[in-house]
Amino acid sequence: MELTLKGKRAVVTGGSRGIGRAIALELAREGATICITYSNNDEAAKETLDMLHEAGASSSIMLKGDVADAGFAKEAAAKVKEAFGGVEILVNNAGINDDGLLLRMKPESFDRVVAANLNGAFYMLKEMSAFMLKQREGRVVNISSVAGLKGNAGQANYAASKAGLIGLTLSAAKELGGKGITVNAVAPGLIDTDMTKSLSGEQLSHILSAIIAGRFGEPGEVAYLVCFLCSEKAAYINGQVIAIDGGLII
Repeated sequence: MELTLKGKRAVVTGGSRGIGRAIALELAREGATICITYSNNDEAAKETLDMLHEAGASSSIMLKGDVADAGFAKEAAAKVKEAFGGVEILVNNAGINDDGLLLRMKPESFDRVVAANLNGAFYMLKEMSAFMLKQREGRVVNISSVAGLKGNAGQANYAASKAGLIGLTLSAAKELGGKGITVNAVAPGLIDTDMTKSLSGEQLSHILSAIIAGRFGEPGEVAYLVCFLCSEKAAYINGQVIAIDGGLII
């Protein structure tokens, strides 16, 4: 199915690896030009940029910085304007975790996760939607989590940030939906990435036993869904939260 993304300009935060890399590559294969942001892994970011160029997105760029810093979002918007002239697609994928039981969780751990996962998405949405409003065209996809839908023991900070991201999605969809801009959220379950590799064997076994599909998801499966939501074929989908979890939360 052709998704008519040729000529579209996209920003994917946390795009150097995992789900973010898969999303950036899928958008590139469908014809989009990509700007990926990343926080620290220069080697992974350069590798992703090379892969984007191989996929046909030869003018794609990468920006290093912390999405939890409002100043970085302004810088990213300026760089995108300089390189591309604007943007039609924003995928807020950047995120971190720092798990721990509620009573043992340090305030700085809670604040750091919320700042990266929720505040960062707000800053990027605020800056990039300015381009979309002028164009009266845009697609925003926020990468939430099933943890934001059902909570998860030992992840009060992460679940709160991802639930907050859903609230941001719904509010932005109401504000921007009448101006040709859709805002949706995707809530992955257990996807085979570096983040899931940090879970213990006991945690993984427990979660796997609850997944109806009987397996973990692949980054590419999330990417296909995100790519569809960024296309013209999804123009009538707005303010939705779509779980992609193999049946975990049924």
